[in-house]
Amino acid sequence: MTHNIAILGASGYTGAELVRIIATHPSFRIVALSADRKAGMDMSDVFPHLRHLDLPKLVKMDAIDFTNVDLVFAALPHGLSQALVKDLPDGVKVVDLGADFRLRDPAAYEKWYGAAHVATNLQKTAVYGLTEFYRDQIKNARLVAGTGCNAATVQFALRPLIAADVVDLDDIICDLKNGVSGAGRSLKETMLFTERATDVQGYAQGGKHRHLGEFDQEFSDLAGRPVTIQFTPHLVPVSRGILASCYLKGDAQAVYDVLNKTYANEPFIVVLPFGQQPGTGHVAGSNFCHIGVSADRISGRVLVTAALDNLCKGSSGQAVQNANLMLGEDETAGLMMAPVFP
Repeated sequence: MTHNIAILGASGYTGAELVRIIATHPSFRIVALSADRKAGMDMSDVFPHLRHLDLPKLVKMDAIDFTNVDLVFAALPHGLSQALVKDLPDGVKVVDLGADFRLRDPAAYEKWYGAAHVATNLQKTAVYGLTEFYRDQIKNARLVAGTGCNAATVQFALRPLIAADVVDLDDIICDLKNGVSGAGRSLKETMLFTERATDVQGYAQGGKHRHLGEFDQEFSDLAGRPVTIQFTPHLVPVSRGILASCYLKGDAQAVYDVLNKTYANEPFIVVLPFGQQPGTGHVAGSNFCHIGVSADRISGRVLVTAALDNLCKGSSGQAVQNANLMLGEDETAGLMMAPVFP
């Protein structure tokens, strides 16, 4: 069965990544692409690497006939999906790659995003899109909220450990190194090559990063009590990838055993042999996440490191993984491409 797909915000990095993945998907057909500022252009003019594909022209969102669409990927800036989704036909399924539906509490959304949510009825029904942990709910969902890429990376490292109570919940430090594509494609002075090429810099430090709202929500729900982690992201001069180094108090072998057992049958999560650590170059362009565990020289301390591609497993690949479940397809369809190396 072929499913008709629309991608909103197709001129951004995650939109282009969706097109790249869906191009070889056995059951998905792209019937509409939107990009308001580039409406009327061919996708090949915006992204020449997609020139070989037969794709519809980019149009404004209000020019799309959604009655012929089975599922919408909304790759839009935060704040835009709320009003759009509530006006779509009831039969259209939605995977929102933005932040609009990640937080279940309207007050938490307003705290982290600085504005009241305009579709709180939908906010309550949205399923959090961390596929490996919400698989059963995603299968029956009409609206799935894609996670933040930083939030996904850290959760793959920590969720099983919090659930199994094998680490000290009051002593969790996460240090992330992020590729600059995570900042989006909009022109920003601080993202110029000359600004970033030889620089490593922290950002949104001191508890200001919006993905902390996801950590607070998900980890506290898991533990049954408030869990507050220390989290600092850094921009590094690479295009793709996130490396999350999580410093924990616990027994390293117990931590490894929990992660190894949890992910033993997961197609996209790979736990490396004990003592090995992952790198972003080993997952680039793929839907895989690699996790490593090492004992620290300080007794009772452990390092858990997770690496994934922020544009694929951290966003568009995960979105397709969720869409597969929502549309009754094999979860891995279109997603088993090997990482690109070097």
